[in-house]
Formats: sequence, structure tokens, C-alpha cells
Amino acid sequence: MSTDPSQNPWLQAGRFAFIALYAVTALVALRWATSNIAQVDPQNAAVVVRMGTLDRVQNAGLLLAWPPPFERVLLLPSAESVLEHRVTGLARSAAARAAEMSSEDDDEAAPLNDALAGSGYLLTGDAGIVQMDLRVFYKVTEPRDYALQRDHLLPALDRLVTRTALAACAARDLDTILVARPELVADSANSAAAEQREKLRGELVQSINARLMSLKQAGNGLGIEIARVDVQSSLPPATVGAFNAVLTASQQAERNVAEARSDAAWSVQQATQAADRLLQSSEATAAERLAKAQSDTAAVQQLAQSMRDGVDPGLLERVYRERIKAVLAKAGSVTTVDPRDDAKLILSGTE
Repeated sequence: MSTDPSQNPWLQAGRFAFIALYAVTALVALRWATSNIAQVDPQNAAVVVRMGTLDRVQNAGLLLAWPPPFERVLLLPSAESVLEHRVTGLARSAAARAAEMSSEDDDEAAPLNDALAGSGYLLTGDAGIVQMDLRVFYKVTEPRDYALQRDHLLPALDRLVTRTALAACAARDLDTILVARPELVADSANSAAAEQREKLRGELVQSINARLMSLKQAGNGLGIEIARVDVQSSLPPATVGAFNAVLTASQQAERNVAEARSDAAWSVQQATQAADRLLQSSEATAAERLAKAQSDTAAVQQLAQSMRDGVDPGLLERVYRERIKAVLAKAGSVTTVDPRDDAKLILSGTE
């Protein structure tokens, strides 16, 4: 009896295994061949790298590319996407915060060194100190440059923004960066400082973009453009306490000055009233005395006027006779002497 080799179970199993392996290999090959064929979303852009070299940029739509390792596809944000990054170069270091907390807990702790004490602080043009928390919002404008600098983009952006912030703070005083002295906000002379605070964000954006343009012209562009910068400025905690103390002292001094001015105005008012009363009283007394003097001397003035004019020659004798009676009436005794007699008389009086 003859046996058909095609009916051998082992041969059939090997044939099925070969067919299955072939199918799997074909599927894997098909998956590999179409691995770089995909749909690019509107919020993305694709950069195709062929054998390590940037070949082309594909915007939203169907992407057709050779499978790796012939071509590699990098998905990047589109030009309409806005990315956010918090600048860490301006933040206070963890070592400085830890050392500051330990010094607060231990009064006898050694003072911080210069590196830790100055970490996260910026020096202003008027020798002030400020902390700035910056968040930059940027767009990808050059996908090729962005793809080349992708691994070094954020550190480079941190250094660039930090340098720009340092220059901006050094060119400004503290009041044009933040409201350090609230008592001056309503002062019309400080309206220019308020305008400078509003312009700070725009100037930072312009300065950063100018530096990015310089890098691009030098052949080291990052492929991005800054759209907006959010600035949150603050004072160091110790400085806040000092400013509050100064503000409190200033307000107390202003209150004391206001009270002193009120007291001075009241004293001036009282003195003016007293002076007015004294002046009125003096004027009234002087007028009264003048009237009395005029009344007392009216007869004498009339007599002198009559004698000068010669109107009534006998007036003096009449007045003498009228007045002498009252004088002699008060005397105890009277001795008359002839003025034409040159005899000397001694009048003895009683003590």
C-alpha cells in the first residue's frame, strides 16, 4: 500500500507555518513601508529628515515619506500654535531657598554667601532689588532651525531671556518695574513711571526678538519668535517687610505733620484773634484818651487861639478869676505878695 507524501501531517503543518510566517512578514514589511505615511494635523508641521539631512517641511495634510532609516519624520508645532515656557534662569535656586529657610529657623546660622544670597534677584538702575517671574509665549517660524536646535532650544531661550531681563532691569529704576511705593501711585509726577511699567512687556518682547534675529543672521537661529511675555515682579520678603515699615513710618509722619499743621493753624488763628482784640481795645482806649485830652485842653486851646488872634484881650483875666477861686478855696491860708516889692519874704509852713 503506497502513502501520499502530501498527506503527511508534518508536511502540512510545515506548509501552514511557512504560509503564516510569510503572511506575517508581508504584513510587517507593509507596515514598515507605510510607517511614514500619515496625516499631519493642523496644529502640527512635519520635518522630513533623509539620511540625517533635513529634506523638506510638510504642513497639515497627507505625508508621504520613505520608511526609516531612509527618512525620519519629526512632528513640530505649526506656525499658528503658541507654546509657553517658564524661564527658570530667573528663579531662586532650591539651595538658596533651603539656606534661607534654615537661617530663619536658626538665628545663629551663618549668613548666606554671595552666590546664594543673590540667587533669583535682579539689580535695578537705582540700586534696588527685584524678583521677576517670566513666562514667554513663542511660535515656530522656521521649522528647519527649530528641528536642528530642538534639544538645546529651552536652555538657549532661558539664557537669552535672562540676559534681556538683566539688561532691562539695569536700565530702569524700581518704580518703573513694579509699584514699590503705593503712596506715589496717585502722584501725577509718577505717571511716567506707570507708563514705563506698562511698556516693560513690549520692550522685553522686542529685545528678545532682536536677539533671536541676531542669532538667525549669525546662522544659529532657534526658529522661533516671541509672541508675548508675562511678567510677575515682586520684592524679596525681607525687602517687603522693610518697605512696609518705611511706608508705615511715612504714613505716621504724614499724620504727625498734618496734626502739627492743624495745631499750628489753630494757634495762629487764636493768636490772630487775640491780636485783633488787643488792637481793638488799644484803639478804643487811645481814642478815649485822645477825646478826654482834647476835652481837657479845649479851654486852653481856645484861650491860646484868642490870645493869638487878639479877639478878646480880657479873656485871660476872666479865666484866671474863675479858676483862682477854686484853687484858693482849697488852701488853708493865702499870703499875697506884691510883685513890684523887692523885699524878701520867708514863708514858714507847718509840717
